[in-house]
Amino acid sequence: MAKNERFEKIYSQGKVNVTEIWVDKETGVNYVFRASGYAGGLTPLLGRDGKPVVATLPLG
Repeated sequence: MAKNERFEKIYSQGKVNVTEIWVDKETGVNYVFRASGYAGGLTPLLGRDGKPVVATLPLG
């Protein structure tokens, strides 16, 4: 399986009920991934103003 270098996981919490934050290294947009059992979903992380949270690039 090839490693995808575009996204970087910057936060992870939980084992069964998982919450993660991923950053797109090309655009800086943050995404929230949530999984519970066999279900999961990914969505852009939004700020108070309703706009996507964008990280300062480059990361790390």
